[in-house]
This record gives sequence, structure tokens and C-alpha cells, in this order.
Amino acid sequence: MKLIILDRDGVINEDSDLFIKSPDEWIPLPGSLEAIARLTKAGYTIVVATNQSGLGRGYFDIMTLNAIHQKMQNAVKAAGGLIEAIFFCPHTASDNCDCRKPRQGMFSTIAERFDTKLDDVPSVGDSLRDLQAAFLAGCIPILVLSGKGKQTLENGGLPPKTVIFDDLSAVADHLLSEKQKTIENKDKNIQEPT
Repeated sequence: MKLIILDRDGVINEDSDLFIKSPDEWIPLPGSLEAIARLTKAGYTIVVATNQSGLGRGYFDIMTLNAIHQKMQNAVKAAGGLIEAIFFCPHTASDNCDCRKPRQGMFSTIAERFDTKLDDVPSVGDSLRDLQAAFLAGCIPILVLSGKGKQTLENGGLPPKTVIFDDLSAVADHLLSEKQKTIENKDKNIQEPT
């Protein structure tokens, strides 16, 4: 299975310091839906892992969060992509839960749900806590400079082996070019006489 884990706010859609509190406030970033569609068509299983403390803070309820995610799913589907599952942490930092990034609880749940190890699975985020959770889970931490990504880069302290791209579209370009190189190398090995 080719799995990729995506943060939501700042990676797929515009972020807000005031939280995304309604479907109307969910606005996709340029190129993100098409990037997900390209990854889907290349055989990737796409999963979203997102902290949603606005739920725990009472800024919106579970029905509203479901409506936001339904809008995201519909937009991705309209672009030709598929998000296989959405995992979210509803807790605030003071709840001291295991699922809130930078802890790796959501990632452990993803590994269990898909019955797979997360070693070297690309995990894309725009905040340090996204990258820290990915690193702890054994994923490849990928920082995008959309959302809060530029600020995260400037603040430094990134986990080892963090890879940096402008946005989700650039991540898809990289992953798909790597896949193409692998295919070409396999074809070359087959065609060369022994």
C-alpha cells in the first residue's frame, strides 16, 4: 500500500488563526485538490490527520465538523481524487491526550486501521507539531510552505530528515517523478540484455 498522510488546514485548505468553523470558511488552497487527484490516480491511499481543538473549545460541534469534511470530500471527488479516511483530534492541549499532534496517537490509529507500518510513509504538514508527530511515527516529515509553513521554517528546530516543498502540488510532483524514475529503472533493467 502506498499511503500518504496529510494535515488539513494549511495543506489542503486555507488556515485561520480563528479556526475553520463552518463549511463556508473551508477554502481549498490553489492546486491542492488537483494534487490529491494526481496522487489518487497514481495509486496512493490518502489519509487526513488533523488537530481540531475548535471542537473541544466549543467553536463548532461535530455536525459542523462533519459538514466541513463532507465539503472537502466532495471537492476532492469533483477534482478526481479520493480521501480514504479522516482522523481528527477534538481535544485541547490542556486535555493532555495521546491523539493531539505532536504526539503520535492519530498515526498509531492510522497504522492499525490500515494494518500497515508507517516507516517511510510521507506525511505532509505546515506546523512543527505535524512534523514531530510524523517523525515519532517513523514517517518522512514533509513541510509545505503554505499555511503556517514559512513561519515554521523560520522558527527552525525541524525534525531530522524533514523535506521541504512549496505546497502540496510540489509534493505530488516530487512523489510522482520518483515513482516514474522507479518505473523507468525497472523497464530499463528488463530491456537490457543479460
